[in-house]
Amino acid sequence: MPDPSSYRPAPGTIPDAPGVYRFRDPAGRVIYVGKAKSLRNRLNSYFADVWSLHARTQQMVTTAGSVDWVTVGTEVEALQLEFSWIKEFDPRFNVKYRDDKSYPFLAVTLDEEFPRLQVMRGAKRKGVRYFGPYSHAWAIRETLDLLLRVFPARTCSAGVFKRAHQIGRPCLLGDIGKCSAPCVGRVSPDEHRAIVDEFCDFMAGRTDQFLKRVEREMLQASEELEFERAARLRDDLVALRRALEKQTVVLGDGTDADIVAFAEDPLEAAVQVFHVRGGRVRGQRGWVVEKVEDLSTGDLVHHFCTQMYGEEHGENDVPRELLVPALPDDAEALGEWLSGHRGSRVSLRVPQRGDKKSLMETVARNAAEVLQRHKLRRAGDLTTRNKALEEIAESLGMEGVPLRIECFDVSQIQGTDVVASMVVFEDGLERKSEYRRFIVRGNPDGSGMDDLSAMSEVMRRRFARFKAMEQPEEGELPGIDPLTGKARRFAYPPQLIVVDGGQPQVNAVASVLAEMGVTDVALCGLAKRLEEVWLPADDFPVILPRTSEALYLLQRVRDEAHRFAITFHRQRRSKRMTESALDEVAGLGEVRRKALLRHFGSLKRLAEATPEAIAEVPGIGLKTAESVLAALRSPETGKTAGR
Repeated sequence: MPDPSSYRPAPGTIPDAPGVYRFRDPAGRVIYVGKAKSLRNRLNSYFADVWSLHARTQQMVTTAGSVDWVTVGTEVEALQLEFSWIKEFDPRFNVKYRDDKSYPFLAVTLDEEFPRLQVMRGAKRKGVRYFGPYSHAWAIRETLDLLLRVFPARTCSAGVFKRAHQIGRPCLLGDIGKCSAPCVGRVSPDEHRAIVDEFCDFMAGRTDQFLKRVEREMLQASEELEFERAARLRDDLVALRRALEKQTVVLGDGTDADIVAFAEDPLEAAVQVFHVRGGRVRGQRGWVVEKVEDLSTGDLVHHFCTQMYGEEHGENDVPRELLVPALPDDAEALGEWLSGHRGSRVSLRVPQRGDKKSLMETVARNAAEVLQRHKLRRAGDLTTRNKALEEIAESLGMEGVPLRIECFDVSQIQGTDVVASMVVFEDGLERKSEYRRFIVRGNPDGSGMDDLSAMSEVMRRRFARFKAMEQPEEGELPGIDPLTGKARRFAYPPQLIVVDGGQPQVNAVASVLAEMGVTDVALCGLAKRLEEVWLPADDFPVILPRTSEALYLLQRVRDEAHRFAITFHRQRRSKRMTESALDEVAGLGEVRRKALLRHFGSLKRLAEATPEAIAEVPGIGLKTAESVLAALRSPETGKTAGR
């Protein structure tokens, strides 16, 4: 169970500003999202005496392994970002919104003759314009109630509208001036649509013109001594301003932009990007990169754009507008390149004034906060990792610290689909490009395959490849592929091998290493039950303190190998079970099974086909087709056939 004090931010690093924060568990999953008017005050409250907290909060802070935050300009922005993150991450401890199936929107049914303003949930419909999302339906109704006195559009259902039209009398809203009563012909369809269009413009963020117009009309009515009309306009002005306070729009509706900002020093730079879609912040991302050369801000922008939007597996959602702190020297060419990726014009510019300039400043503040936190955290991480590696070397009696650690794990169910994993940690960090997966082939004599036999086979295969590369051909470098110039697989030996298991697994691996003449690699095993560290030929385990950084690093390595093996095993087992429904069909061999799956694409489509359609596959007769359908549609295999 993580100790909250272990990941508490350093004093003075939490800003005294509004923002949104995220608690993450040790695996990096977001488990709680919250907002605060003052991040410093709110987050400090979580790190008080644990036993003084609410039981649910106690569980959350002891489950979490880290916390991060994003500062914003106002509480309204914090509210919107909080909802965006809750929708994105579905945190387990945000129980307040767990029962909500969807978020409410303020919808305008523009596809009707008399458009209606209403609260709407669920999938979006064509011909309907949406504003939101909001936290609660009552928040929409409260905003709508304020605006109806200025924009008296229809809000009633089709049934109420039809009944009012039939009896020739409007509802209460029509009588009190909060509906223009198109149901009884007080306004024409064109006049009502004009009201709705003005309402949409106001909700989209184009508010200044309405405020100025109402204020001008109020002053004019006062000068003409029409005090009742001036008082009504004054109340309209108050309603508009109150409604603006409740809006969560960041920029004008329809704004499709990425806002990028940097914070840098001579060695490193932190980049933050806010993704604005439909006028609202839909997401936020950030990185810290090392500056390998003297780069200007424009150079950083160039590298960001090419890596963010140009990588094969990178971000493909190129925005309509890219707001940056400085233009690179090749801004024109870069803009054309981005336009080619998007398929339409992309504007690359520096905001000079207004809301976009203010939002750029917010993003820049977040970049500065990230860089500051990174410097403090990096120093702590380096110290912690070095300490963990030194403790491992001391506990295992190694001559030097294990800069490369490889961990192996085997996954199987009663000897079927036996697989193994190899994960690599270098300098205490995952090196995922070096991860490897093994399909265990089994014993040559056909005997059963247990964990010890599987682990022995994997070790022989891993070090056989390394031994072969120790003696390269003439003119070749050891471990380097002469065609690509890159390191071959298994080119580098580890300083330490960790196996998931206890004394039997360690002794089995030690026998393989001795057999292959590998004498310069340390070996240990980590048993799950009591987290004991076993060494070869030792009758008693090494017991590391529970708070030891060495034990924590070994646990991370072991758990990562276990996760990687389980994932691969599930993939193999799922594939095998998918084809198992066809195994019992008499006369259907492997070649014809593959032909059927290749022709129909899946067992589900095969099960839905007719015998005649199946018989069209070469080598499949009508009788065999009927047998295939009988096997797929039987109660025992029906679930498999529907996969």
